[in-house]
Amino acid sequence: MKQNLRAKKITDAKLQELAEIMKLFGDLNRLKIAVVCLESPVCVSDIVKQTGLSQSLVSHHLRLMRTARLLKSERSGKQIHYVVNDDHIRCVLVDMIDHVLEA
Repeated sequence: MKQNLRAKKITDAKLQELAEIMKLFGDLNRLKIAVVCLESPVCVSDIVKQTGLSQSLVSHHLRLMRTARLLKSERSGKQIHYVVNDDHIRCVLVDMIDHVLEA
């Protein structure tokens, strides 16, 4: 079996970091939040409305996801909007959504 170059170069420390990211996405509430923030910046109150989660729970998950660089925040006046951090994260989520929708 032929390994790709990325798999050969990744260190145990980076694999551990990847495992932690996958754990974050393993939580249904965080996954809901990520999907809501997939396409464009969304304020906390809209995330609460779209997910049905409490504001305090959403804030807790947003902090974890921002710390892990899965989401980024953008201030607009008094409100903070959240969006998926980059195209790598967006592509992973979109690909996995497409995968489960194929079944």
